[in-house]
Amino acid sequence: MKIWIFNQYAIPPGFPGGTRHYALARELLRRGHDVTVFAGNIHYLTGQEVPLPAGCHVRHEVVDGVPFMWIRTPPYRGNGAGRLRNMLAYAVRIGTPAVEAAARSRPDVVVGSSPHQFGALAAWQIARRQGAAFVLEIRDLWPQSIIDLSVLSPYHPMVWILAQIERHLYRRAQRIVTLLPHAVEHIVAKGGERSRIEWIPNGVDLELFPSEPVEDRSDTHFTVLYAGAHGEANALETVLGAASELQARDDGKRIKFVLVGDGPEKARLQALVAERGIVNVEFRDPVAKKDMAKVLRSADALVVCARNTELYRYGISFNKLFDYLAAGRPILFASGSANNPVADADAGVTVTPENAVALAQAVLELSKRPRAELDDIGARGRAYVEQHFSMQVLGDKLERTLIAAANA
Repeated sequence: MKIWIFNQYAIPPGFPGGTRHYALARELLRRGHDVTVFAGNIHYLTGQEVPLPAGCHVRHEVVDGVPFMWIRTPPYRGNGAGRLRNMLAYAVRIGTPAVEAAARSRPDVVVGSSPHQFGALAAWQIARRQGAAFVLEIRDLWPQSIIDLSVLSPYHPMVWILAQIERHLYRRAQRIVTLLPHAVEHIVAKGGERSRIEWIPNGVDLELFPSEPVEDRSDTHFTVLYAGAHGEANALETVLGAASELQARDDGKRIKFVLVGDGPEKARLQALVAERGIVNVEFRDPVAKKDMAKVLRSADALVVCARNTELYRYGISFNKLFDYLAAGRPILFASGSANNPVADADAGVTVTPENAVALAQAVLELSKRPRAELDDIGARGRAYVEQHFSMQVLGDKLERTLIAAANA
């Protein structure tokens, strides 16, 4: 089959962030399918720009065997009007004749991913024009997510518009892929057909996480590392609170926290560290996905934080969590989400979300365990992710879903 995947934020491993569609496209290519990924040229996390020739709005590039179509979009920072313009520009430009012509032959299946609904709606329109099956991928439940995060009121006109798009897409997709394990009832209530919904979560490209351990952990510090976006939903103030709690205790002075990544909250978090005199927190720049295994394995434990919000009642599928499991390090899971892969894998400790004292105590207890015991905990996470969330396993599920959509 010829498959077009539209995700504005798709990236290859040379960039920081999630590489879901790069990895899944590569799995589909290995199975004999013809796949192209259509992505925006502005990195959603760092603002880094993939250069395009002057006057051109699209550029074709094969990245490690995976064909990408880079779509020119305006640069932006933060979550304001600039980001909205960036989203709309992507949605408009992927629907231009130049982009469809650049991809040459017609697709059998079009996948529209919804880091935002405007891009997914444009992908549906392309599928209709091309006479192709349409598969909708739901990453976040728009507009419910922005309501749960109190970004917009349920009565805001934009929420109404997004709700209409949501219902339209659910009703017209031949198949719906959700990354969230408990989203089925929500999708059905909004017009989706239960028999067409498939759960295909994020996972890990094990080729980027070889099983051989990297022994470069510190002998003088117990390092807890976070790697990912620094945004409102990530609740990283919890980590700062835990760090402050531990630096005041004699038995916590050898513990340090490292935050790797970028995002709209990073400057504020750095200011809080300076203001509160927190000395056991280090901020680092984001790293490319291909370098993530080494970074994660330099730590003794890894931490995931999330807001205590209704947002996660449908479950979570954090990219970072699957990377953590693959890295083979114990995980501190500070979330109240409906699913808990860390507990399922017996690969760490779960604490109450947004509770800095509880997180500090969990870190302290982990720091006192022998390294061999910590390695055993990490090994359980590694085995679990290999069995259930490798890109080979998820690629099989996606292939079956796309074939079913094409034959519907």
